[in-house]
Amino acid sequence: MSLTPDQILSAHKANIETLFGLTSKAFEGVEKLVELNVTASRAALSEAAQHTQAVLSVKDAQELLTLQAGLFQPLAEKTASYSRHLYDIASSTSAEFNKALEAQSSEVRKNFNSLLEASAKNAPAGSESAVALMKNAVSAANSAFESVQKAVKQASDTAEANFTAATKTAAEAVKTASGAKR
Repeated sequence: MSLTPDQILSAHKANIETLFGLTSKAFEGVEKLVELNVTASRAALSEAAQHTQAVLSVKDAQELLTLQAGLFQPLAEKTASYSRHLYDIASSTSAEFNKALEAQSSEVRKNFNSLLEASAKNAPAGSESAVALMKNAVSAANSAFESVQKAVKQASDTAEANFTAATKTAAEAVKTASGAKR
């Protein structure tokens, strides 16, 4: 069985639509990242100006030490928040790419299986064992691919849980440390 020009054209159209869709998702991720960085930079500049004004109005060394100590907890919390936002952007963009990849690979597997079935029907007599071997190989490859996808998903979920736990622990440690200093 051979592919018709309409089937080839349809496959190319689908691939181009997928490419443009993924490119759009990549740009959305970059836009979110730029927005996050502009917002963080604007906030950092404003806070630096406020802190500078506060330092210039300090009357003694003790007040300066207290002012400096009070700077670290918000800084750690903002760093953790920035990291969370950055991770969320990367994670959502990656999820979009994975979803498109899974849909595309599912379609390719379905088309390949259809082609294999059509070829098996038109196979010459006596080639049943070769056709069965080919079907078993394809089935095993599909199972292996699905297992790898599940393992990657589990690893991604575990990494996300670990990141969330580490961020929470770091934020609590900073709160505890700054509370103990006061």
